[in-house]
Amino acid sequence: MSTQQININEILDDTYVVLLAGGQGSRLHELTESRAKPALEFGCTHRIIDFPLSNCANSGLKRIAVVTQYKAQSLIRHLVNGWTNYQRGFNTFLEIMPASQQLNTDWYSGTANALYQNLAFLKSSNAKFILVLSGDHIYKMDYRTLLADHVRSKADMTVSCIEMPKIEAAGKFGVMNVDSCDRIISFEEKPQDPQCLQDSPGNVLASMGNYVFSMDFLTQQLEKDANDVGSQHDFGKDIIPKIIQQSHIHAYRFHTQSDEKEVYWKDVGTIDAYWQANMALLGPHPAAKVNDVHWPIWSNPSCHAPTQIVSDELGRSARIKDSLLANGTFLQFCSISGSLLCTNVRVEEGANLVDSVILPNVTIGKNVRVTRCIIDQNCHIPDGLKIGINMQEDKKRGFRISPKGIRLVTQAMIDNLVSIQQYEHNQSSAQKRTEIDETVNLGPHIVELENEISQRPIL
Repeated sequence: MSTQQININEILDDTYVVLLAGGQGSRLHELTESRAKPALEFGCTHRIIDFPLSNCANSGLKRIAVVTQYKAQSLIRHLVNGWTNYQRGFNTFLEIMPASQQLNTDWYSGTANALYQNLAFLKSSNAKFILVLSGDHIYKMDYRTLLADHVRSKADMTVSCIEMPKIEAAGKFGVMNVDSCDRIISFEEKPQDPQCLQDSPGNVLASMGNYVFSMDFLTQQLEKDANDVGSQHDFGKDIIPKIIQQSHIHAYRFHTQSDEKEVYWKDVGTIDAYWQANMALLGPHPAAKVNDVHWPIWSNPSCHAPTQIVSDELGRSARIKDSLLANGTFLQFCSISGSLLCTNVRVEEGANLVDSVILPNVTIGKNVRVTRCIIDQNCHIPDGLKIGINMQEDKKRGFRISPKGIRLVTQAMIDNLVSIQQYEHNQSSAQKRTEIDETVNLGPHIVELENEISQRPIL
């Protein structure tokens, strides 16, 4: 089908988006103990899920379903407050699909099973195309080009993918190989030694976790997979490897936006990746941008007070460099460099923050030093505490340290540290009191001994 024959508005009308946002995100450890990964704050004023949702809004997609499961309360609250009025109009909506055991008593057991359990809803949409998106990646993408490429190639399924160095993809992403027309001829799920592209030596083609299906083809594959007792019901592990040989599976190569020099896509599934992606927002020419007026990243509107910067009695004020500050931040005389401060963060006098991500409702005490850290929400960092300076000391204190040395700090860790310090202080005080008591008790004996010595004749 030629470019002239493609009516993108008709394609958008015939597309139903399923955004998978039920993942646990266990590699983020304490950051996702009480919330789903897509609900995690990112870039001061956003949540991770705002990126794929904003891509949908900017691409003109009208019907979106967000599939939730793991600890979804904060995610659902964010969607209700910020996204349920999504382009409200005729046949335009965003709806939430929680795991509701439509077919049996099981939770979603994989990405394919999440769609299978909601297959009746998908069919009732009368959509010709189903666009499946991952809800936990940071990137900006015009889905119209992906959909047009799917229609133009006449594929049964299209996989959105990105070129990346082999060393970065090994063991982390699904990797595919393609022919000269970008038809997928092989697919491996997270191989340790992936095969490089012939037209791009040293690079591989990695799956972004975004797929386009023709509705009839998706229905057939979901029903077939559901009857396979040996399947894990996952697109990458089960469905894609099985259908490559007998079906037309097309690879769409993710291209840069018109105003960006390099394509940016980040899976923020680890502490290091989450920290790096936040750092990519900083500087005069950031690798990722959240302030692009031509492709805005929407979120729940903030009603917090504006940022307040207060000088001390000597007239000294906060020093801020290459940082992002959200509304509600309160800064006394302090130093902030290469850091992101989310809503309602308070930084006291003498504090020094370097290359750190401070999540909402955090108080940084006086003369605190924080370097290459992620401070979780609702933390109170005590006066004088230094984090990120001495690795052995931070390990002893119980802070989580990532493979690349990023410290993750939660209030539970701070409470435990304070308890240990209080215990050690009490033990030290008790020891001192014992030494004093022993000295007092020995007093009379010392006096008698001195008298005895003084009465001895001098030889």
